[in-house]
Amino acid sequence: MRSTFHGLETARRGMFTQQTALQTTGNNIANANTPGYSRQRVNFSQTEPYPAASMNRPQIPGQLGTGVEAGSIQRVREGFLDTQFRGENNKFGFWNAKSEALAKMEDIMNEPSDNGLAKTMDRFWQSLQDLSVNPEDSGARSVVRQRGLAVAETFNYLSNSLSSIQEDLKAQADLTAKEINSLLTQISNINTQIKEIEPHGYLPNDLYDERDMLVDQLSTMVNIKVTKTGSGGQSSPLAEGIYNIELLNANGESYPGSPAPAAPVMLLDSAAATPVNPVSIQYNANNLADTVTVDGTAIDIQDFSGGKLKGLLESYGYDDNGTSKGTYPDMLKSLDEMALNFATEFNRVHQAGTGLDGNTGYSFFDVTGTKGAAKDIKLHSDTKNLDHIAAAKSNFDGDGSNALSLADVKNASLTFTSGTATLKSFYEGAIGKMAVDAQQAVRLTNNSSVLSGAVQQRRTSVSGVSLDEEMTNMIQYQHAYNASARNITVIDEMLDKIINGLGVGGR
Repeated sequence: MRSTFHGLETARRGMFTQQTALQTTGNNIANANTPGYSRQRVNFSQTEPYPAASMNRPQIPGQLGTGVEAGSIQRVREGFLDTQFRGENNKFGFWNAKSEALAKMEDIMNEPSDNGLAKTMDRFWQSLQDLSVNPEDSGARSVVRQRGLAVAETFNYLSNSLSSIQEDLKAQADLTAKEINSLLTQISNINTQIKEIEPHGYLPNDLYDERDMLVDQLSTMVNIKVTKTGSGGQSSPLAEGIYNIELLNANGESYPGSPAPAAPVMLLDSAAATPVNPVSIQYNANNLADTVTVDGTAIDIQDFSGGKLKGLLESYGYDDNGTSKGTYPDMLKSLDEMALNFATEFNRVHQAGTGLDGNTGYSFFDVTGTKGAAKDIKLHSDTKNLDHIAAAKSNFDGDGSNALSLADVKNASLTFTSGTATLKSFYEGAIGKMAVDAQQAVRLTNNSSVLSGAVQQRRTSVSGVSLDEEMTNMIQYQHAYNASARNITVIDEMLDKIINGLGVGGR
């Protein structure tokens, strides 16, 4: 026979369970604006019905329910959306780093403008044409020298400024590597805490949220793959376990390619004695990024993972089998080639001309070597004397023919690494490439930002806290709690009647 107090226990369980749900709802409301918080829910489960199947079970119409209990408190999370978000976040980190680096380069080059190299050189060519009209005029000669000095100083400024930003990019890359290692250490520490809690049957939802937020940050910097392993013990089937983090290449494949090798490159391996494998950048003798070492594996920059770190290293410059590549090295190399060819050809024509003193062989610019030509170009010591400016081809008074030849250097076909071109077309090509690269970086940054934002919105719709929904749940749980309490009152009245109202005969 079932207990007279059966209904009291059923109602009591209902009250306690609804109270747990109300407290969880209150926690959701309190954390509605907490970054990285995932809403939590109570998983209700029925308690074991009465009576259990046995030989001495009472003969009643059927099994009676014994109430409800809070089986677990689980956070609401969609793993697929997390993976998708981190993939888009990784693309955003790469293109955003490239976009910012190119934006700084565009500010330095400042083309087209009245202060850029192109306009400065145009003024120099114009001053030579003016000199051809008045070759003996000291004022015209002084203007040529000053305009030539402006050209040299503009080359110097552009080269020095680009080199300065390049060093900043290197510092950012090194800082990003340290930040990656810091995030890995934090994730490893949270793994340890989770491993201590889960075997007892609990779900450390707050630790899960904190860990996922750190993994989201990590995905911006490198391309990663997260796998889970169980904590062991009496872990709940809903437990998320320990995170292991594998490094992927820019194509989302395991190193050295797909399918994955027997021993993947691990950033975080919870089964190892030392879980964290730090990321380190190696530079060659030319101070270019050479390889990135992770888990004892040296990875070439061009094969390295995507994300912010690769974007910074590609912008700073890296060594590709002895050849320097990258956004800033390419532009510095173009400036050096342009400065060297310009100075060499101009000096050749100038040395063939005659100064006011009747002598030839004077140099106008001083430049040595291809590497660093733009940084080192300057006026030759011969140019300190205005009479040494070779505007003439003969000793005849009024001869300014060589000044015209010097001005024609602008249209001379010169040999560059990329082929034959004039100074103007070569420079326009370098600036055009920069503009196209910057436009592409901005476009893809915006695209990846929109895509990651869309995934984040879907993720928020699943995991985020809706105050309207929580208020609805709160009212629902409140009514259920009140109904359970009312049920206790009714049963109490029944018991009172049985105890105090029955069996009074014969008193």
